[in-house]
Amino acid sequence: MSSCSDDFLNKADPTVLVAEGFYSNEKELEQAVAGVYGMLRNHFNSEWQFNEYISDNTTLHFNVGNRGQGPALEAIEFWQYNAATPNVAALYNNIYSIMVNINTTLKRLPDANASEAVKLRAEGEMKMIRAYLYFQLVQHFGDVIIVTEPVSTPSEAFALERQPVETVYAQIISDLDQAITALPATYPANQTGRVTKGAALSLLGKVRLTRKEYSQAIATLNQVVGLNYQLLPNYANVFAPANKNHSESIWAIQYQGDNLFGVHSSFIYTFAPRESGGAVINFPGQEGGGWNTPTKDIIAAYEAGDLRKAVSLKEGYFNLQGTWVPVPFINKYNHPHTIRGVTNDNWPVIRYADVLLMLAEAINEESGPTSDAYTHLNAVRERAGLDPLSGLSKDAFRTAVLHERRVELAFENHRWLDLKRTKTVPELVSFLNAYGLKERADPTTSRGGIPFSNDDFIFQPHQVLFPMPEVQTRINPSLRQNPGY
Repeated sequence: MSSCSDDFLNKADPTVLVAEGFYSNEKELEQAVAGVYGMLRNHFNSEWQFNEYISDNTTLHFNVGNRGQGPALEAIEFWQYNAATPNVAALYNNIYSIMVNINTTLKRLPDANASEAVKLRAEGEMKMIRAYLYFQLVQHFGDVIIVTEPVSTPSEAFALERQPVETVYAQIISDLDQAITALPATYPANQTGRVTKGAALSLLGKVRLTRKEYSQAIATLNQVVGLNYQLLPNYANVFAPANKNHSESIWAIQYQGDNLFGVHSSFIYTFAPRESGGAVINFPGQEGGGWNTPTKDIIAAYEAGDLRKAVSLKEGYFNLQGTWVPVPFINKYNHPHTIRGVTNDNWPVIRYADVLLMLAEAINEESGPTSDAYTHLNAVRERAGLDPLSGLSKDAFRTAVLHERRVELAFENHRWLDLKRTKTVPELVSFLNAYGLKERADPTTSRGGIPFSNDDFIFQPHQVLFPMPEVQTRINPSLRQNPGY
């Protein structure tokens, strides 16, 4: 023992992978990139809470006997969230956890023993995903911390401060510009599911549209139109697991079911009605979570003859005794599967229909309802079996596009940001409170005699942004809280 030097004791555990010993070759670089995609699966398992459930699109199948989600999921649905709401903190923490892996991969990437083509593509993928995550952060929280390098010490972390919205958008646009240059338009079949040039262009178009930079949005989205995407003739086929990554899919989060590899989805298990007992999910006794339930409001929004309605939702179900139960549920992710709890549904993030409707919106805002604007809008309507629109004023066309986005992209995590983009804060407050009054007066699902609290479905202007999580402001007191919380 006396002959051993201190260096002998200062060896890394050979069973533990650390950044300093990883990213050394092409295989490890590919594993690191795949790991980021894997983290996105967990993120999208709950993103519906913050983009659909919070809006007028969905509510909950009220559970009289279990009030355990009152401070969490129900707080989001009833607009009762505050700095201590755990699900808001989870959103914030999960996004920054993914950023850790993205930034570490980007930092180590130049030194990896890999081809320049692989490194360039990996850089584009990481920056595209980082841009998407920052777009979610800035929309939900406003000013946020920008971190683009690995943080190695606590002192570095405590020095980070929230940056203005404009600075965050500058970072998003910079990342997307670089991703567009680096990413290919397509991949070989064995690499399908990676983000592409089309995905980066589509997201940049959405960012430009959100910022009301309409001419830039039009120019960017027109580039997507030139990339040979097309609407599928049948709306149901857009979501069929057997038809994944089709010509309308620009970016989808990849899940794989019918095996026990642990990369499956399970959305219908969250969305199906409680007490459905195998009548909705075809396994004996299988209940649903009763979350993200379509509201009476969106059910009424579908026009007569709209082929999308039966694909997207069901207004109820027949239980195993043959009795009709009028509890609606999302049907878009309800497909046969062989293993309980293990489904094969991808999550659509960006579809070509989304791009066409964004383009119609941008053209209308820039120039009014031109023939091109009608062409893009009506392509989506005609696929749904609806008559084309014509002769609308600019304001009426704006309303028509927002309506079309609501039903075309229902339950795909677009509604909340669409409402925020297309309405001023006073307009949004008035709109949501009017919806809240309707839901209080005629709830989508029975409340079993339990009344709403006085503050349920009362939306206040400051709630257009989520609060900074209380745990973050305790850890770092220099972080400013959003007004109103």
